[in-house]
Amino acid sequence: MKNIWVLAQASGKEGASDILSTPAGRQQTETMTKSQADPNSAPQPRPRSFNPGQFILLGLMVVVFYVLIFRGPRKKQQQHKKMVQSLQKNDKVQTIGGIIGTIVDIRDDEVTLKVDESNNTKIKVVPSAIGRNVSRVKE
Repeated sequence: MKNIWVLAQASGKEGASDILSTPAGRQQTETMTKSQADPNSAPQPRPRSFNPGQFILLGLMVVVFYVLIFRGPRKKQQQHKKMVQSLQKNDKVQTIGGIIGTIVDIRDDEVTLKVDESNNTKIKVVPSAIGRNVSRVKE
């Protein structure tokens, strides 16, 4: 059983005799419809190629993703860093955990907050844990 024949029917005007087939076991299989073999038939549309307009669209998408993913969070980090650097003694702040206290001491790597006036309770937090400066919020 050396030759395997493949028979198929094309959907077209001509009917079942549209496709010429050859054995499937050959290295190079040639299957053509009659409309492709006929030089007087209408030309087939070429597949679309990559045009320069798609490069522009791709470039715009990269810019939008950069702005959304990198630029926004970086801007917030810069604002937070500026806020932390502008903290002063006796400022009322809120930590990211929700604790509200008054700044007693500021060092490079820690901020001491007084959280209870009656017991004189103090806690030490890292500067990055301060969420916002409550005393400077304008309402």
